[in-house]
Amino acid sequence: MKKILIYILLAILPYALFSQDSTNVVQSVDAYAVESVQQSIEQGDSAYAKGEYPTAIAIYENILANGDEAAALYYNLGNAYFKSDEIAKAIINYERALLLDPSDRDIRFNLEFARSKTVDKVSEGYTIFFVRWIETIVNTMSMDAWCVWGIASFILLLSAVLLLLLNRNVAIRKVSFSFAIVFLVVTVFANAAAYSHYKRITDRTDAIIVAPAVTAKSTPDESGTSLFVIHEGRKVKITDDTMSSWKEVELEDGTIGWLPATSLERI
Repeated sequence: MKKILIYILLAILPYALFSQDSTNVVQSVDAYAVESVQQSIEQGDSAYAKGEYPTAIAIYENILANGDEAAALYYNLGNAYFKSDEIAKAIINYERALLLDPSDRDIRFNLEFARSKTVDKVSEGYTIFFVRWIETIVNTMSMDAWCVWGIASFILLLSAVLLLLLNRNVAIRKVSFSFAIVFLVVTVFANAAAYSHYKRITDRTDAIIVAPAVTAKSTPDESGTSLFVIHEGRKVKITDDTMSSWKEVELEDGTIGWLPATSLERI
């Protein structure tokens, strides 16, 4: 039996060593890529600090084009666009940063400040107090943070349930039951919050108007009836994305119209 085990170990040893070497190569490549991205970010930050905003924008945009995104990166890009007086672009990138990190107060403040520079002044619609309260709690953390809370609370839930089932002491069983209920609520809420963030990040149905002014039409055609005019920086919700050249959008008050696709950029 021992000989058979030795033969099996000798047989799989080369593959194990190869696998380990491959892992090291991948790790070194990943480390090089991270270092390269970090250097690019530092170059962009340096350009921004010197007031070379077009250079900073080009560097940040290049990093994002390669698939490396982060809330801080979008935030810095938004700042560079704001300094370049490209308010719509600044709003777009602040919104993208907020999607990844809804708890960041600096991002939210700069977004509101940029909105104050737009032509259209939009007041928030009425929201039931407990819905607003739940949204506030959900936005206190990012999707990743809520996932961690969900996993941790689920593990604690299992521990409490096991303690409840395996212990015969009445007092301990009562405490375990109470903790199980609490951890169950936290697990459900954390997963719901994480899913809410996930839907926002993946759906991307919101967009920002990038044209100085655009007239919404009743049909996806220039000959359609003119409905309303909105200006650069206005946030809209895309309700019909089936056409490539026209998008049906909805405003905060429920008003719907068709806009040329070139007049807006998806968040």
